[in-house]
Amino acid sequence: MGRANDEAAEALHEYADLYAMTGGDAFRVRSYQKAAKAIAGHPEDIARGDVRQVPGVGEAIAKKVEEFLRRGSFRQLDDLRAEVPEGVRRMTRVASLGPKKAFFLFQQLGIASPEELGEAIRQGRLEGLRGFGAKTEENLLKGIEQLRSSGERVHLGVAMSLAERVMASLPAAERIAYAGSLRRMRDTIGDIDILAVGPESLMDDFKAQPYVAEVIASGGRKTSVRTTQGLQVDLRVVPEASWGAAMQYFTGSKEHNVRLREMCVKRGWKLSEYGLFDGDTVIAARTEEDVYTALGMRWVPPPLREDTGEVEAALRGELPGLVTLADLRGDLHTHTDLTDGVASLEEMVAAAAGRGYAYYAVTDHAPNLFMQRMTLDKALEQREELRRLQAGYPGMRLLHGTELNIAPDGTVDWPAEVLAGFDVCVASVHSHFTQSREEMTRRFVAACENPHVHVIGHPTTRKIGKRAPVDADWEAVFEAAARTGTVMEIDAYPDRADLPADLVRMARHHGVKFSIDSDAHAVGHMENLRYGVGIAQRAWLTTDDVVNTWPLDRLLDFFGR
Repeated sequence: MGRANDEAAEALHEYADLYAMTGGDAFRVRSYQKAAKAIAGHPEDIARGDVRQVPGVGEAIAKKVEEFLRRGSFRQLDDLRAEVPEGVRRMTRVASLGPKKAFFLFQQLGIASPEELGEAIRQGRLEGLRGFGAKTEENLLKGIEQLRSSGERVHLGVAMSLAERVMASLPAAERIAYAGSLRRMRDTIGDIDILAVGPESLMDDFKAQPYVAEVIASGGRKTSVRTTQGLQVDLRVVPEASWGAAMQYFTGSKEHNVRLREMCVKRGWKLSEYGLFDGDTVIAARTEEDVYTALGMRWVPPPLREDTGEVEAALRGELPGLVTLADLRGDLHTHTDLTDGVASLEEMVAAAAGRGYAYYAVTDHAPNLFMQRMTLDKALEQREELRRLQAGYPGMRLLHGTELNIAPDGTVDWPAEVLAGFDVCVASVHSHFTQSREEMTRRFVAACENPHVHVIGHPTTRKIGKRAPVDADWEAVFEAAARTGTVMEIDAYPDRADLPADLVRMARHHGVKFSIDSDAHAVGHMENLRYGVGIAQRAWLTTDDVVNTWPLDRLLDFFGR
């Protein structure tokens, strides 16, 4: 999937938001959002082909995208950006404040940033405004705080996309890799560390790239830039002989590295980015494995390097065999254009087969998510279509599933006799996010206790930087899931990353099993599974913990099918 696709989609999303803010026609807003989704999920790079080939992109949108590809913006977007100040645009990132409400506050009260909004709430200036009661104000203050604390951090997908673009733009490097929190697969990333072996001219090549907005600092060994996305990227050129030590040092985490240095001090050794030394003698430096072996321990996979017991386990030779992307035999949560996906059933199935899956579930939305216009008749038609398609895929079992909505009282869309006909039932919360802790806990427990629910989808419902996680007693939820054999999903969409690794660890402690799913709404989204695997690795999961690494028979047996 081309980077141009992501950037053009982002611009269309921004245009749709600004257009909605300023009172634009809702139908047109939806068509821009749909086109943005389709472009982001399109498998071919639009910069190299015709954007009109993307489903849902008409002539008017195509012209805007072509102008964007030429100059990084388009006229209508520029006009709206001029009309809506940047601070008001940032206000839309406050959880529970939609574009229209943000613009309304700007027009009525001149509030032009999240900071000003917080101040206005504290001064009581919103009192008496329709739609801004005490509960809303409390949620807005929480949202403003969350936005402030997430600061300049971006989700893993944004950072990975940029890191890969940087690496691809420096062909003179003999060796190049990302390190830091990105290599540890953290959910959010503050800045990007790239290490390279190569000529000093790499620095000039780096500074000349179109993604560079400003050069913060520049030298022969290290150059720091701020990119057009606002992220800082540090490029370090390191000697080939020190590659392993440098990768170990700059991957971190700080806490993990402190533990290693303490071990070295006890032996009179020194560990730095240049190597492991005894006086002036190099003990190890060329590979990370050499460094860890010299310290009497196994190589520690980067996602584990957080000082949560991995050092002790590596010294005892007891690190778990972590689940990998290659272990996944199928995907249990995906969508087609029957609901809010952008690719057809045929395209999604073909893409799954192309990934070598042994099984693949289609789980379009159920009817209680009204805007998806789903009906039982449509679901049964899709089931027949899957049966017809199955003949063409003898090596891959097609599973007919559904993504149900967990209502505020914990019930789901269809009655038991309908649910019994599905191979896989994923149940997710899609509304009423601000229920109390007790209500939300009861809601999840009721869903787990429904014998037809197999998987709880994106459990915390969070969207990084946009929506806070729901409040639930997760210990109680996980106890219920373990007792009922209900699987907890790790939704691999990088802006969801849900369940997060700390909750995955807690759930695993209770004996819960997991599925790592793409929640793909387009063919390109299937690539996101690597982010879900990163979360699973950070939580120490093995194939025994992840049901979609199991053979089909074991999976269906576990689901009671």
